[in-house]
Amino acid sequence: MSSRSIQAVHQEIVDEFEFLDDWMDRYQHIIDLGRRLPSFPEEFQADEYKVKGCQAQVWLRSEVRDGLLHFQATSDAAIVCGLVAILLRAYSGFAPKTILGAGHGFIDEIGFTEHLSPTRGNGLHAMLRTIRQHAANAARSGPAASPRV
Repeated sequence: MSSRSIQAVHQEIVDEFEFLDDWMDRYQHIIDLGRRLPSFPEEFQADEYKVKGCQAQVWLRSEVRDGLLHFQATSDAAIVCGLVAILLRAYSGFAPKTILGAGHGFIDEIGFTEHLSPTRGNGLHAMLRTIRQHAANAARSGPAASPRV
């Protein structure tokens, strides 16, 4: 990750969505982001990596490299893959304490809270909780942590 702040990345995501006039365009953009999500290794598509609280299947793993927490994730649903891509962009590559200190107000600014179905909204918040839990675990483990969290 570059030296950009996590807040700057969150604002870039908000700005990107502001260019899209209506929610049909926004949904299409979310789906397109999901299609560009890097492949997720099959060996990690196991219960141990499954995000609890999502209607769609979502798998997420993290790894600490050089003091920064990097995430990989995927889903079996197109829109959820796009939400995963947004969250990876928003939180991957930052120090665990930076992730824990960052809010997720950008989600509301984009309008996800009011435009996603209740089940997708619950899944989005489950993914956010899981990302924060990985960050908390990595922060507690410190720099000598094993590469997998």
